[in-house]
Amino acid sequence: MESVIRPGALLAVALGLLAGCGASPPAEPTPVPTGLMVETSAFGDGETIPPAFTCKGAGYRPTVSWTRSTAKAFALVVDDPDAPEGDFYHWIVLDLPTGTTSVGATVPASAHQAKNSSGAVGWTPPCPPSGTHHYRFTVYALSAPTGLAAGASPQQAVDAIQAKATEQGVLTALASH
Repeated sequence: MESVIRPGALLAVALGLLAGCGASPPAEPTPVPTGLMVETSAFGDGETIPPAFTCKGAGYRPTVSWTRSTAKAFALVVDDPDAPEGDFYHWIVLDLPTGTTSVGATVPASAHQAKNSSGAVGWTPPCPPSGTHHYRFTVYALSAPTGLAAGASPQQAVDAIQAKATEQGVLTALASH
């Protein structure tokens, strides 16, 4: 009879052995507290994104607004977790200055835009290849600016944001093929 090892079984055994040696299993990332209210006048949370803001229309950037916070800086990440290859980043804006409560057609000169998953700096409109996709507009309050330059890779930007995030808010909207 052939043995079958269940996925995760080896990890469980290894973690058990480590626990016996006084070592701790790897820590889960600490979730960022929610508290910022995020909205746009273009569409509501859970609603469909109008064609004007997608590749089916002009592809405009919606103005995203959020509540005030005592943050030292803000960041905005627009992503599609339903993309075939995993998270697709449509727009990442870093180091929005204290006191900023919205970003849209224009971005403050002191802020920086990272590359999106298409490889360009700035916004790329939603354009799902099939089915209905969820688009998350997440605003992060940061303990300090990330210090990254314009054109940082999506992964560099997301890592830097997560390292300094103290609070977040999310608006999720839908777009279909």
